[in-house]
Amino acid sequence: MSSSNKDSVDHSRNVSKGRSYEKLAALFFEQNGFEVLRRNWRAGRKEIDLIVQKENLLVFVEVKSSASKKYGHPSERVDERKKANLTEAARQFVIAEDIKGVDLRFDVVTFVNGQLEHYPGAFDATES
Repeated sequence: MSSSNKDSVDHSRNVSKGRSYEKLAALFFEQNGFEVLRRNWRAGRKEIDLIVQKENLLVFVEVKSSASKKYGHPSERVDERKKANLTEAARQFVIAEDIKGVDLRFDVVTFVNGQLEHYPGAFDATES
């Protein structure tokens, strides 16, 4: 198998694994009384993994996973650039859906060795 084919297979496998963790995160929110409004909502090249709502709380969720903490905790991959992209995508979602009168929150859900960890209010919206 050529290097580019192997890279393509690895990327496909990682996307598939990521989607399965996103499904588990969505189930977690549903079990906690949230309605899943959107999965993998895109604003250009920016993506929000999950958008969930419970009463007047709208939550934008980033899902990260890792087989181990060998290279750091997956939450550490939600860096300033990622926060800015999520903030901008969330702003575009609020405008596109004409959302008013709700509280907004950014959560991070991580999976390390398949174990879910939820960080509500993981970060505040960044200024652009």
